[in-house]
Amino acid sequence: MKRLGLARLWLLLLVALGVGLAGCQRAEPTSDVEPAAVVDPTLLAFLSRARAAHHVADIAEEQALPDKAIDALRGLVSGPLPGGSPPAAPEVREVLADTHARLADLESRRGLFEQAERDLASGLALAEETTYFRGHLFEVRGLVEERRGKALEAAGKPDEASAAKQRALEAFEQSMDIQAEVIRKAVQPGSPEGGER
Repeated sequence: MKRLGLARLWLLLLVALGVGLAGCQRAEPTSDVEPAAVVDPTLLAFLSRARAAHHVADIAEEQALPDKAIDALRGLVSGPLPGGSPPAAPEVREVLADTHARLADLESRRGLFEQAERDLASGLALAEETTYFRGHLFEVRGLVEERRGKALEAAGKPDEASAAKQRALEAFEQSMDIQAEVIRKAVQPGSPEGGER
C-alpha cells in the first residue's frame, strides 16, 4: 500500500483551508464581528512546495529510487522558509518536523544511521511541544534504532546491537507517552475537543 504520510494529509487540509480563506472578502469590523483572517501567500507557497516535494518522494520510492526521494525532501527542509529560520508559523514547523521524520526513516533504511539521527534532532528542535509530531519523531527514532540494532547484529557486534535495541524500546515508550498525553489533552472535560462531561 502506498505510503500516505500525515504531512501530506496535513498539507492538503491546510491548503484547502488557506484557499478557502483567501477567497473570502474581509468583513468590515463591527462591535461583534472580527475581520476574516487573511492567508499569507508565502505560507501557501511553502505548503504547495512541501506537498510537491512529498509527491516526488512518493514516486521516487515507488520507483525504488531512495536517493531521489531523500534529495526531494532535503531540498524542502534546506530551502527558503516563510518568516525565515527558525520558522515562527506552527504549520511550517509541523510540516518540517514531519519531513525530518520521513527523511530519518528513509535514511535508516539505507543504513545512514548518523544522518537519520541528525534529522531526528532537527525535527525535535522544531516540535518542542507535546504534539503528535513530537511523538511521531520518537516513534521513528525507535525504528532507526531497531534497524541499527539489526545491522550491528549482522556485523557481529552483539553488545552494540543490544544497546541499540534498548534505545529503540526507550524511544517507542517515549512516543507512546507523548501520544497518550496528546489524547488526554484532547478529551479532557471542558476542552473544545472533549466537550462537556
